[in-house]
Amino acid sequence: MKASYFKYILHFKQASGTSRGILTDKETWFIILEKEGKRGIGECGILRGLSADDRPDYKEKLLWACQNIHLGEQKLWEELIEFPSIQFGIEMAFLSLKSENPFVLFPSDFTKNSKSIPINGLVWMGDEAFMKAQIEDKIAQGFSCIKMKIGAIDFDKEMELLRFIRDNFDEKTIEIRVDANGAFDKNEALDKINQISGFKLHSIEQPIKKNNTDMMSVLCKNTKIPIALDEELIGVFSKAEKEKLLQKIKPQYIVLKPSFIGGFRGTLEWISIAEKLNIGWWITSALESNVGLNAIAQFTFLQNNLMPQGLGTGSLYTNNFDCPLTVSNGELWYDKNKDWNFSL
Repeated sequence: MKASYFKYILHFKQASGTSRGILTDKETWFIILEKEGKRGIGECGILRGLSADDRPDYKEKLLWACQNIHLGEQKLWEELIEFPSIQFGIEMAFLSLKSENPFVLFPSDFTKNSKSIPINGLVWMGDEAFMKAQIEDKIAQGFSCIKMKIGAIDFDKEMELLRFIRDNFDEKTIEIRVDANGAFDKNEALDKINQISGFKLHSIEQPIKKNNTDMMSVLCKNTKIPIALDEELIGVFSKAEKEKLLQKIKPQYIVLKPSFIGGFRGTLEWISIAEKLNIGWWITSALESNVGLNAIAQFTFLQNNLMPQGLGTGSLYTNNFDCPLTVSNGELWYDKNKDWNFSL
């Protein structure tokens, strides 16, 4: 078996804002396996400044993984424990190599185009007019769940945007999730959560920065809005550490990004712990190309979680790869009439 890797830069159609800054480009890496005329493709979806494996030796570790591909998927996964995005890329590439179609990793009613996955419509940060236009656009596209990133503009203006949605749509018509990406000051977070609780939100993701576990525990105990941990899960590698974290904080939900938490195996481990503790969960992409998004979507469908998932990022880039994934009326479909155009 031969293994190689390539870097690829994805370009956003328009600058996308988060509380950590403006994104214009997104770096990703592909691992290609070749054996007996077949090819397997995996994506290592690193996000600089956020991923646990954003380290100076990242490329060196990719090279090591390719040079030691003979060790096999299980041994490599164990050796790459501190490099979750490479774990995911290796895992995906081996599945791709074994599959009849290198892009159909988990055959199901989803890949047969007979069933879909409900997803949320993502509203990026920006000025009030830009965010309002996005909200109107997502609702017009048929989304019944809106996820709004908050924490970058004036809080009162964000309150007005939430009021705008609720003045026109009740919580049974439009579900609202907000994602603070850790933007709230830990001493003001509970007050801000209480202020927006009147808008009947589904949840708020990561209200304060990670590693403030004492305060996050207090917030989860006293909140009027269910809290979902997101960034808090990054860099937590062992099962014992995962259990300790969730038992201490006791969040209402966790948000699972396979590229950040060790691929499908890491995701399933978090799910098993969360369900044992009666903690809800959903899965979301982490700005991967359509290659990674496709793998995550197929895996997500098999988990039978009926909540809207965070898988609507395929149309963000000017140079993404054409693929069968299609969004219609707030649902993700796998259109078998559309072909892949993957070339590096």
